[in-house]
Amino acid sequence: MVMAQSLFIALKNSHPGCQIDVLAPAWTLSLLETMPEVSKAIAISLPRGKFGLMARIKLGLSLRSEGYDQAILLPNTWKSALTPFFANIPIRTGYLGECRWGLLNDIRKLDKRVLTMTVQRFVALGLPLDAPLPPVCPQPALSISQDRQQAVIEQFKLALNTASVNILALCPGAEYGPAKRWPAQYYADVARHKIAQGWQVWLFGSAKDQADAAQINSETSGRCTDFTGRTSLAEAVDLMSLATAVISNDSGLMHVAAALNKKVIAIYGSSDPDFTPPLNDKAHIISLNLDCAPCFKRECPLGHSQCLTGIMPEQVLDAMSRDSNV
Repeated sequence: MVMAQSLFIALKNSHPGCQIDVLAPAWTLSLLETMPEVSKAIAISLPRGKFGLMARIKLGLSLRSEGYDQAILLPNTWKSALTPFFANIPIRTGYLGECRWGLLNDIRKLDKRVLTMTVQRFVALGLPLDAPLPPVCPQPALSISQDRQQAVIEQFKLALNTASVNILALCPGAEYGPAKRWPAQYYADVARHKIAQGWQVWLFGSAKDQADAAQINSETSGRCTDFTGRTSLAEAVDLMSLATAVISNDSGLMHVAAALNKKVIAIYGSSDPDFTPPLNDKAHIISLNLDCAPCFKRECPLGHSQCLTGIMPEQVLDAMSRDSNV
């Protein structure tokens, strides 16, 4: 969703008066609220992975009265093309994906050798067929108001009494699997170092990341503020907007941090930093570029995870201090 904002910005740049409505899973709607390019967010109220044929058809029929001119489909699935088709949208743009002949009528050819990044593939769908590729991709930029920041400060009773307080956000999780997760003890080493310098350390993630967060907090004598499993997505985004720097695995929160214009240290193991990098000039990517990486596996097929365990906390701390005073 964060990378999709690059497409929204590109559309607004080329068509300033266009109205962009976004059909998306309900849990992402709070993220869309932080994107000023989006006029309206429409929820797909279906569990992830559920086909929901009739629900998709009914949603499409209900959208006919909106009179949309074009639908741009970012997912490559057959089911994602059903709603725009039944909404009778005259131009339905997307990659062929799961053989979507008929459902789409503006099918684009995906040349992975030219469009090497996910964000390029998204932005290209908003361009004319004869546009030069790869496209220029605007950086995502989430907009968080001071009122929203103040609301989460009060909600979580945070001690932020001075404007000079430094906050390090740690994101030790990665939904895809352990082959993308830097060891929790390494995160703890970094946390101890920054706490000794007077920093606050905040831990972010879902309920699935609570075990790693608990280990980090245990190894720092409970001196981190643990938000894992305690926040909604909207609250996590608002809290992260208060951070000075962010250390993260290749995850959704990494992309959120980059879109919040934070200094991001992005740690890559089994995934490819050239395919889904953090889209921010401040971001620093750490990857060992081993011969076995990227393997794109959920768990290390060789059983050693050296692509992650070989990245030392000192490397991350050095990257944090590079070109700045953090």
